[in-house]
Parts: sequence; structure tokens; C-alpha cells
Amino acid sequence: MLKISFETQSALADDKPVVALESTVISHGLPYPTNLDTARQLEQTVRDSGATPATIAVLKGEFRIGLSDDELIHLAESKEIRKISRRDLAIASAMRLDCATTVATTSYLAHRAGIKVFATGGIGGVHRGYAADVSADLPELAQTPVTVVCAGAKMILDLPATREWLETNGVTVLGWGCDEMPAFYSRESGLPVDQRVDSAEMAARIIRSRDGLGLPNAILLTAPIPEEFEIDRETMERAIDQALKKGFAAGISGKETTPFLLSEISKITEGRSVAANIALLKNNARIAAEIATALLK
Repeated sequence: MLKISFETQSALADDKPVVALESTVISHGLPYPTNLDTARQLEQTVRDSGATPATIAVLKGEFRIGLSDDELIHLAESKEIRKISRRDLAIASAMRLDCATTVATTSYLAHRAGIKVFATGGIGGVHRGYAADVSADLPELAQTPVTVVCAGAKMILDLPATREWLETNGVTVLGWGCDEMPAFYSRESGLPVDQRVDSAEMAARIIRSRDGLGLPNAILLTAPIPEEFEIDRETMERAIDQALKKGFAAGISGKETTPFLLSEISKITEGRSVAANIALLKNNARIAAEIATALLK
């Protein structure tokens, strides 16, 4: 079911570090051509940090681990790319669809391919005002033993409820040089991590211990956005509140909620949120490559 690129296959066979990258940020997270430029920059960041990038997507029903530049262009330009979570994998395969993978699907496929580290922007979580609306990212993190490097949960979510969900369901949360979870655009949330780590080697030791114990959960390594790109929480809360009200009035719900809110927030912040998003994506890709390298030492 997996079609792994030659570059990725060779790196895995030779015990070289590999970092998985998601594709939803290309097709649904950023506008064209920023999305394509960012996808290329993320892959180059991983390479510059000594690892092999493996962007994951579904193309014509095939689960692709590692993409060519033409395939990145297709994901960035096409309006027919479907955003899928784990529940959609059988449909995507049977119907031979072109799809972008979320955190949940990327985690699952990366694990199936033998990739241990995955870099993304922010995870999904519990939606504000809807305690029963829980992203499929969360249960995937509870049952798939990968290491996900991110900037915390997306700030448009209910962060305390998301943190509580992670704790209840046994997902280890680490802080990269920090004692509390970052809040995506902001470096602080007031929510504690389970353990601060100050080096890739320290993170690798915890990951190896998880594997040695046979625990099924992911390790969520949260890295604060670079300070110069941070947007203060008060500014973001006002923008989020305004976007939520507009989304509610327009009847936006389900998997369309996050792309709509991110687009509205970008307009409200005059593009600052997009620049911040790209900065934290690149920062996470670099850290993921360092951890993937440390795991092989």
C-alpha cells in the first residue's frame, strides 16, 4: 500500500535520519504560491540539517512517502486535493483520490513506513465551545509511537482542554527549551509540559525509553516559535474571536473550520500570522532533523 520514494528508501535502508512532513499545509494551510515556496523551504531545511525529508500525501490512491518537485507543485496548485484524516484512507485508496494528509494521517503513514520523527506546524485538538469536537489528531497521537515536533496546538483551539486530553490519554508532552507548551503564534500558554528538554540527545533518550517500554503513544515535542516572529496572545485572541464569529455566522463547521479561521486571521493580522506560521514550520523542521539524527547515534 505504500509507495516510498527512492531517496527515502535509500536513507531508511542505510540508517540515515529521515523526517516526515505533512501535505495539508501545502494544499489547505497556505495560499499559492506561498504554499509551494514553503514546501520547498521545509524540505531544504531538513536537508541542510543533515536529514532526508519525506513529504507524505496520497496521489491517485497511492500512499506516497517522499514526493518529487512536480508532485509538490500539483499539491500546491490543484483545487481538487482532498484533506483527509485516518478514517478516509480506505476511501482515498479505493477511489484513487489525490489527498493531503493531516497530522493524524501523516503520523500513521510515517510509522508504517518506519519513519520515527515527523515535523508539522501545530496539532489539532479540542475545539472552542465544542467539547465533543475533538480532532482525529489526538487519538492518533495516543496510539501511534512517532515523535511529532510542533509549536503546540493551533491557537484557535481550546488549549487547556487539549492539554488535558493529551494528559488523560497518555501522550508525553516535551518542551524544547521551555517549561510550558507554546501556543502556536505565541511562545507561552501557561500550560505545563511533562518534561523540558534542552538538546536533541535528551529528547532521543526519552524516545528510546518509550520504545523500550513498548508504549504505544506518540511523543509530542513542542517548540516555541522564534521570538522575532511571535504575535502576542492578546492580539491573536482578538483576531481569533473575530474570525470565530464570522465563521459561526457563515455556518462553517467540521474540517473546513481550521482552513477558514487561518485564512481570516491572516487577513485580520495583515499577513503577520502567515509569516509566523512559516517561521515556526521551518524551526520545527530543523529541530526534527536534529532529533532524527540523535536517535541514530
